[in-house]
Amino acid sequence: MSKGKCDKKCNKKSGSGKFILGAAIGAGIGAIAGILSAPKSGKETRADIKKKAEKAAKATEEKVEQGIEKGKKTAESLKKKVLARSKDSKTTPAATPKTPNPKKK
Repeated sequence: MSKGKCDKKCNKKSGSGKFILGAAIGAGIGAIAGILSAPKSGKETRADIKKKAEKAAKATEEKVEQGIEKGKKTAESLKKKVLARSKDSKTTPAATPKTPNPKKK
């Protein structure tokens, strides 16, 4: 794969990831602002913040676990492809370049 193609694909993926991260941060800030401006007692407000924080932590943990699983699957897939290509190159004589023997002169 050429570097140009990877740059375009990688930038597109990271751009959408940045958007999602920004949206999540914005939603979190909006939720906190809404809680803090609500006409509740301090005790109720702290309880609401705690619930929201626990919910956000759980959602983040789930996303991290999903990312880890996806990474493991991708790594396993790439490993299989590399091993398959390695086996193919060992069985194909033309794929193995001949190196000169420096001892023969």
